[in-house]
Amino acid sequence: MEGVLVRILADVTHRDCVPVDSHFFDELGADSMVMARFCARIRKTEGLPPVSMKDIYRHPTIDSLAAALAAPEPTGRTAPAPRMPEPAKGTPHYLLCGALQLLTFLGYSCVIAFVGVRGYEWISAGSGPADVYLRSVLFGAAALAWLCVLPVLAKWTLIGRWQPCQIRVWSLSYFRFWTVRTLVRSAPPVLFVGSPLYVLYLRALGARIGRGVAVFSRNVPVCTDLLAVGDGTVIRKDSYFTCYRAQAGLIQAGPVSIGKDAVVGEATVLDIGTALGDRARLAHASALHSGQTVPDGEHWHGSPALRADARYPVVGPADRGGLRRAVHGVLQIPAVLLVYLPLSFGGVSLLLAELPQLAAVLEPGPMALASWAFYTEALAASLVLFFGAIVLGLLLIATVPRLLARAITPGTVYPLYGFRYGMHRTITLMTNRRFFTHLFGDSSCIVHYLRFLGYDLSRVEQTGSNFGTEVKQDSPYLSSVGSGTMVADGLSINNAEFSSTSFRVSRVSIGPRNFLGNRIAYPPRGRTGDNCLLATKVMVPVDGKFREGVGLLGSPSFELPRSVLRDSTFDRLKTDGEQRRLLPAKNRHNAATAAWYLIVRWLCFFLITLIIAAAAELYGALGAAAVALANVVVLLFTALYFVLVERAVTSRHPTGPLFCSIYDLRFWQRERFWKVPSETYLRLFNGTPFKNVIWRLLGVRIGSRVFDDGCSLTERSMVTLGDDCTLNAGSVVQCHSQEDGAFKSERTTIGSGCTLGIGAFVHYGVALGDGTVLAPDSFLMKGETVPPHAHWGGNPARQISQGNDT
Repeated sequence: MEGVLVRILADVTHRDCVPVDSHFFDELGADSMVMARFCARIRKTEGLPPVSMKDIYRHPTIDSLAAALAAPEPTGRTAPAPRMPEPAKGTPHYLLCGALQLLTFLGYSCVIAFVGVRGYEWISAGSGPADVYLRSVLFGAAALAWLCVLPVLAKWTLIGRWQPCQIRVWSLSYFRFWTVRTLVRSAPPVLFVGSPLYVLYLRALGARIGRGVAVFSRNVPVCTDLLAVGDGTVIRKDSYFTCYRAQAGLIQAGPVSIGKDAVVGEATVLDIGTALGDRARLAHASALHSGQTVPDGEHWHGSPALRADARYPVVGPADRGGLRRAVHGVLQIPAVLLVYLPLSFGGVSLLLAELPQLAAVLEPGPMALASWAFYTEALAASLVLFFGAIVLGLLLIATVPRLLARAITPGTVYPLYGFRYGMHRTITLMTNRRFFTHLFGDSSCIVHYLRFLGYDLSRVEQTGSNFGTEVKQDSPYLSSVGSGTMVADGLSINNAEFSSTSFRVSRVSIGPRNFLGNRIAYPPRGRTGDNCLLATKVMVPVDGKFREGVGLLGSPSFELPRSVLRDSTFDRLKTDGEQRRLLPAKNRHNAATAAWYLIVRWLCFFLITLIIAAAAELYGALGAAAVALANVVVLLFTALYFVLVERAVTSRHPTGPLFCSIYDLRFWQRERFWKVPSETYLRLFNGTPFKNVIWRLLGVRIGSRVFDDGCSLTERSMVTLGDDCTLNAGSVVQCHSQEDGAFKSERTTIGSGCTLGIGAFVHYGVALGDGTVLAPDSFLMKGETVPPHAHWGGNPARQISQGNDT
């Protein structure tokens, strides 16, 4: 075997001879892209076992790799693949489903408009502020009750009790599934995640949830009758336990069972057909693939998960406090009814009373929209409201959370649902504002903003890209990042630990001179220190020795030489002289980008205001139909507006393959592409044919009948999607990577009929053959070539099976 591997590597690296004991990276000078091609060549060679990038990193010489491949693989029982019906193919099913979804949205908009208009008229008829307030409370209570009950009624009417099943995408059964899923995930109880009210909502939908369960994940389960959670279990944030998945053009619903007093960690995925026993633990950044079961009392970690040698740390219990739990839930309802809803409904009436120029639109007579004075006043009002809200928001998040944080002592275990729990949740909510992290991220301003929030950043070594646009934390006052550390997008600092009865907030410290890749959940007591490189989606270790001067890859993570995971081509630009020369130019470009970010969103706000004003003008003639029409127009306008914005950004500087420094103008232009357009509106189209229309308008080379349940494509014009692909919620196709000061970008191709599992991450320069399945929570590394009809999974991903064994 050694001879064959030598010949393949010599051909890939363009060498005459390759010593069997030479290190791939340190001695032969290969990089990860070269070794990915080496793996692809091995997989195409008959008689050789498949090789993944994980094998290359763990066995970085020919002789060690050959020895590892020659060793027998452990055998295990594999459940037979279920017989799957043929997915509904053909354009008629696709178009019919889209038409039904459109009609449903239009009908729902009409109902909301009719009810909202009647409620507004009744509230406005109040005789004074006190009467207006009382009517607002009553109408708000009725509207809230109806919006909470509607998803429950729709589920039991359209579906009944969920059973394990397979639904063809774009079929009439799928349309019923989509309707229920959309209503369930958009209902007001979703806002009460982390509260007993949210658990009651899931029970009403059919979930079998025991006493004292705490759920902190905002990823709402849909096939709730298939969810069983035992007493005293806690499910932490950013976890997926949806009880369904999409695969090969089918919606597959299956059970998820979690025993008593179990813990499901942050950023985890529980596929269908999985189970945790009583007192079992699943660590952060881990996944259970279909068929996996964690026995009672065992601690598992990794993706796919396996038994952990160490115990997964959990916060100690507190008084179960059934009364406290009930009081907390009950008090949330008056807060909504007496404060938030009156402000929403009655505030409109009071606003029109205080702003006659807006009220004039509703009065009969000459059209107010025909007056230039109206546009001038509306323009001035939009400027004051938009930028005033930004200033007010900054003042609030700088003051209120700091005052509340004084009530919480780090490291102290507090009862869940008490006074301090409410303070902590308010701090987390107020200090995680995506608008501001997106505004200041990918620029020198982000370190000042994070310090403004309360981060301890030591002595900052300014790079202009210290943090990306997506960073969140449970408590900024207990988040520390060492000097010289750079962080890509998607960092989640998990200061808070929860049990079903208690919580504790602790300091989380990330060492100096680190580099953190994308989508990393960093826990308390993470065992990393100085000069570490944490790869994308790595599971940060919480046990064992303290890691320093190494790279960490995978889940569970394993060590590599730090130099293997980084590119040192542009290290010369890190010298003080070069950086001082280049950084001001980057700052000026980033400042202009931030200005465009604000201008684009203000203009959108202003134009939507005019649409609403036009609807108000037509209200006298059309009644509630004018409001319903405005709802539809606002949605269409928002989508087309941001499509045009993105096209304008990329018209002069198209995205394409790139290898450069972060101080290169082309990288700054790529940062502008990430920041100025918006992606939030795309979520409204998940699971519909209209998502594919928008992807195509944004430049994606997309085939027919692609099913997208919530995938993120970071560089749209660099992605090719074949016909009948299936993209699950939380999946990501990222066509770039930042490694310290170097930036790389390559195209990615996903063949026809491919499936990306829930939470799967596809890196740049990847090619997936037709019919490939990438398992949930997998990380497919840069440069990988996956053969057709293969089943890959894991972090990093490797071949699991060949053929149609899905």
